[in-house]
Amino acid sequence: MMKLSRRSSLLALFALAGCASLGQGDALRVQVAGVETLAGEGLELRLLVKLRVQNPNERAIEFDGVALELALNGKRFASGVSDQKGVVPRFGEALVNVPLTVSAFAAVRQAFGLGEAAERGELPYELTGKLAGGLFGSVRFSDTGLLRLPGSNPGSAPSSAPAPVGHR
Repeated sequence: MMKLSRRSSLLALFALAGCASLGQGDALRVQVAGVETLAGEGLELRLLVKLRVQNPNERAIEFDGVALELALNGKRFASGVSDQKGVVPRFGEALVNVPLTVSAFAAVRQAFGLGEAAERGELPYELTGKLAGGLFGSVRFSDTGLLRLPGSNPGSAPSSAPAPVGHR
């Protein structure tokens, strides 16, 4: 009986170690693929952010829900959640749609900080989020970079929206 419980304990320990190693891997690569406006309520702005999620790992990542937060110039700007379900295949990619809400107060706070960013011609951003659920729990991701402000590069064509200029 004692041998059976030792074997069971060792088997459980190896199973847990195997599950823990499966949860490790390279970080997901997440980039904004597109942004569309949505109808908002009152003093809020709503955006549909399309994320391209790339999985450089040997196992697929299942998810059941997405949470996303966007900071501009070091200040929280927008957040959103989606109950979208899906799979990011192993060594593959998927498009994930997340509606974001920007409060009027966040927009005003950013407007006051745009003077300094306009002088630099670029605005730092940080995108953080998680793909929830799945067999191994949530998978967190982040992306940082700079948005070039319209008219900040004299030789470039005019743009109606900020353009990404680089990642950190």
